[in-house]
Amino acid sequence: MSTHALHHDRGAATPALLSGKTAAVVLAAILIAEFVELLDATIVSVAAPAIAEDLNAGEATLQWMIAGYTLAMGAGLIVGGRLGDQFGRRRVFLLGLAAFTLASAGCGLSPTGSVLAGMRVAQGLAGGLMIPQVFGIIRASFTPEARAKALGAYGAVLGLASVAGPLLGGVLVEADLFGLGWRAIFWINVPIAIAGLIIAVRHLPESRRPYGTRLDLPGAVLIATAALLLLLPLVQGRDWGWPWWGFAILACSIPVTALFLVNARRLARHGRQPIFDPALLRERAFAAGLSVCLLFFGALGSFFLLLSLYLQLGTGRTTLETGLVILPYALGSIVTSPIGAQFAHRAGRALLVSGSLILAVSQLLLLLFVRDGAALSYWTLALPLFLGGMGLGLTAPSLINVVLAGVPAKDAGAAGGVLTTVTQLGNAFGVAVLGAVFFARLDETLAGPRLTAYSDALATILPWQIVCYLAAAALMFLLPKRANAPQE
Repeated sequence: MSTHALHHDRGAATPALLSGKTAAVVLAAILIAEFVELLDATIVSVAAPAIAEDLNAGEATLQWMIAGYTLAMGAGLIVGGRLGDQFGRRRVFLLGLAAFTLASAGCGLSPTGSVLAGMRVAQGLAGGLMIPQVFGIIRASFTPEARAKALGAYGAVLGLASVAGPLLGGVLVEADLFGLGWRAIFWINVPIAIAGLIIAVRHLPESRRPYGTRLDLPGAVLIATAALLLLLPLVQGRDWGWPWWGFAILACSIPVTALFLVNARRLARHGRQPIFDPALLRERAFAAGLSVCLLFFGALGSFFLLLSLYLQLGTGRTTLETGLVILPYALGSIVTSPIGAQFAHRAGRALLVSGSLILAVSQLLLLLFVRDGAALSYWTLALPLFLGGMGLGLTAPSLINVVLAGVPAKDAGAAGGVLTTVTQLGNAFGVAVLGAVFFARLDETLAGPRLTAYSDALATILPWQIVCYLAAAALMFLLPKRANAPQE
């Protein structure tokens, strides 16, 4: 499940604020783009086994399909917001949506797993360009009344995409439309995105900051390189046989990260805006928030891919049946998301801690059910999944805004951008690390009964996820008690 935070956009130019039908048309264009991006964050996990079988793709390729997308999205978010401020949000949004459309077609045409993983990276980069513009356009171009309605509509689209992803993935693969099989999950993006492009070209207003800031391109390259050096050996290490040079690649991420921090400090000393100002780490809420985002979304990131593999390859369910099993998770999130969003400014920290603990309990229940290796009924799985969705709904909508309440207003925009990026990187690291643990355990047990092997592999990663949620809940006590009240 893909999660984007609303953060401040101070100083945006607002030549003419939109309302009424005009605002509704503009909102439709940007929410179409948001919908297809959110859809792609969940739909691929359900189709992963079918993709692996058709393209003869290995486990590492499956991990890259998910981790590569989220890693590229994180890197794109770093750059996308600044590009929109500097060159115009409308222009960058249209560029990102057009690129996402082409990358989706490329995914649908991919002849091999490696090409598909590469196209997923292109999708992530394109999404990283367009998504930061959504909130920028809403805040810069809408009247306060229209803005409030727009944010409510965004929440509805988030819930709709979370439900539609697993179900639509299962339906499209099972229906085998025009003989496309799993490729239909990518081709469906194309007409939807083209419709959004047509509306956006005709109606989307331009906006930008009156005084643009220069893009910290070296910083963006360094942090993306450091993340890649961490992920590459974690995902590929098993296929490589864990050679010494794999660990050397992993170790190289340390000096590259150090170079990133040196570059950031240098820019800050000269009065320029780095992608990440190390001085923010002196803010307790921000430092704790970084750790919370990594732990929380790291646990969440791998879950749906590995659960789909267990359900389809372990229990023998079809893609449609798998989507139906995952549906209670999405429904649970829809139930509690309005609570998490509405009451964050009153009891934000309490909601975050409660949500993380509920997620830990849901994973514990699932662990108790799957560890015996028995076939589980739909309703046995539905209970812990619905509970997990409720925990996610309490936490995800307000996590970043609660963190930002403890950051000085002048730093809120930069801090929000970094935290949003870290949620994507946490997803990618979760897929890499927990995916490696899952597949390593699967190798040890696959000689026996298939259901037992996949049950054991899933049971191996669930305690790690429980620990991540519990650690995140403990760190949440360092965050502010509530988010800032919503501004109209």
